[in-house]
Amino acid sequence: MFKSRKWAGPALAVILLASFSSTATSTAGASSMPTRIISLSPSATEILFAIGAGSQVVAVDDNSDYPKTAPFTKLSSFTPNIEAIAAYRPDLVVLQSSATNAATIQKDLQKLKINVYLEVTPTNITDAYSEFLDLGKVTGHPSRAKALVLTMKAQIAEIVSKYRKKNPTPIFHELDNTLYSADSTTFIGQIYSDFNFTNIADAANGGGYPQLSAESVIKANPKIIFLDDGPYGESTTTVASRPGWAAISAVKSKHVIVLPLDIPDRWGPRIVDFYRFIGQSTAKIN
Repeated sequence: MFKSRKWAGPALAVILLASFSSTATSTAGASSMPTRIISLSPSATEILFAIGAGSQVVAVDDNSDYPKTAPFTKLSSFTPNIEAIAAYRPDLVVLQSSATNAATIQKDLQKLKINVYLEVTPTNITDAYSEFLDLGKVTGHPSRAKALVLTMKAQIAEIVSKYRKKNPTPIFHELDNTLYSADSTTFIGQIYSDFNFTNIADAANGGGYPQLSAESVIKANPKIIFLDDGPYGESTTTVASRPGWAAISAVKSKHVIVLPLDIPDRWGPRIVDFYRFIGQSTAKIN
């Protein structure tokens, strides 16, 4: 069964609502720089602090946990509560479009004269960069946001140049141990593509986050397995103990890699750290 993450609902809901990444749409129309921002998105929280808007943030949601200086609260990002939000007297709220009743929440906040930045999960890194730039504009830090994006682009280009595989390498990204995965149309899937990895989930035609069968994974014989559920109990040992999995190349060669907590599922400035982690952890795999 799926091992719940601290921000989890049902497994598929977690996958679709919280993971992998944002074309962001701004509905904020503030004429002056906001001074009381609420972020109801862990990715947006990280972006706001990275672009220099941290001092303007008065509250972040219960899934935000970075940076450690953020004003953590019990505000829910999945099921936002108007009264709880309004109690902080915000002048800008970053709201995830995937939140429960997001459209209604947005309208209700605007009725209270509270500006809203509606964040849509990105499907590629270009969309993620757009959110950096958008938040820079609406918070009064456009130059810093632009500089951060340029720096990130340069760092990622350097990492990919150093670690990209010469030959296509089949991989399997495991979201949970019911074998939901992420194909190449997703944000994280496109990161894998940058390293010249071929994603076995692409054959499933599952609309981004297909559920694979054990038989299909064994047959595809990935050379590397990435465990997004590693922090929740899955490991080389548990994977090897699954019927038939000991014959998979990644398992035989001990190329089962536990991904770090949270970073793979966000599109903030630590995207660079994720690229670096992938590059370094697979550097010796040919």
